[in-house]
Amino acid sequence: MGDNRKGPVKAYRDEDFINSPDARELRILAEYLEPHCRFEDYDVSDTIVFFGSARTKPRDVARQLLDDARKHGGDLEKAERDLAQSRYYEEARELSHRLTVWSKGLEDKKRRFLVCTGGGPGIMEAANRGASEAGGINIGLNISLPFEQHDNPYISRELSFEFHYFFMRKFWFMYLAKALVVFPGGFGTMDEFFEALTLVQTRKSKKVMPIVLFGKAFWGEALNLEALVRHGTVSPEDLDLFREVDTVDEAYNYIVEGLQQHALRHPGGSL
Repeated sequence: MGDNRKGPVKAYRDEDFINSPDARELRILAEYLEPHCRFEDYDVSDTIVFFGSARTKPRDVARQLLDDARKHGGDLEKAERDLAQSRYYEEARELSHRLTVWSKGLEDKKRRFLVCTGGGPGIMEAANRGASEAGGINIGLNISLPFEQHDNPYISRELSFEFHYFFMRKFWFMYLAKALVVFPGGFGTMDEFFEALTLVQTRKSKKVMPIVLFGKAFWGEALNLEALVRHGTVSPEDLDLFREVDTVDEAYNYIVEGLQQHALRHPGGSL
C-alpha cells in the first residue's frame, strides 16, 4: 500500500505562514530586496518621479464622454470638468516625452533619470505613456488597492512593480528620485508631495532636487502654503524648496537645469 503522506513544507513555501502577521518582516524585506535587485539588473541609476491624480483622463476620452453626456443626458458638469482637467494628462505626457528624449541623449552607460510613476491610470498613465512614446524604458510602482489602481499599459514590463506596503513604495519613489513633478491630485498626491518636502526640509534627503508643482490655478486654490508662513509654522525659505509652474516649457527647463547642475555628476540615489 502506497504512502500518500505529504512531507513538511519549507517555511518560505508555506503561504499561510508567509501571509501571517508573524512573517510581516519578511514581506517588508521582500519589497525592499526584489526591486533593488531588479533596478540593478536593468542598470537603473535614478529617476524623475511624476505624481498626480489617478482620475485625470486623456483629452480624447474626456471629449467623448462630454459628447455622450450631451447626447444621452449624463452628468454634464462632471464631463465638462473632466475635459478641462484633461489638459494636465496631455501636459504630463508631453513633459515626460521631452524629459525622456533628453535623458536618452546623455552619454552615460547607466540609465539615468528614468520616468517613474505610481503605475496607475490618470497622470501616472500619461507620464508612462509619454516616456514609452519617446522609446524610453520607464517605471511603474503600483500599489494594491480595492479601487482605482491598476497598472497602466505603458509601463516597461520589466520595471512594473506591485507593492502591498505604502511606505516601501514611498521609499522607492524617494530613494532613486533626482526630480519630482507634482500634478493636480487628491489625498495621495498631497501625501507624496508633503512627504518629499519634509525629507528635503529636514535634510533627511541630502539630494538637491528640483520639485515642481504643476498647475498654478489648481494648487493656488487647493493649498494655501503662504498661510503657513504667516502663522509661523514654516519659514519663508521653505517655500523655495519647490517651484510652481504652469507650462511644459517652464517645468522642462527648471528640471533639466537642476539635474545638470546637481545630479549629472552623481549617479545613484540616496536619502
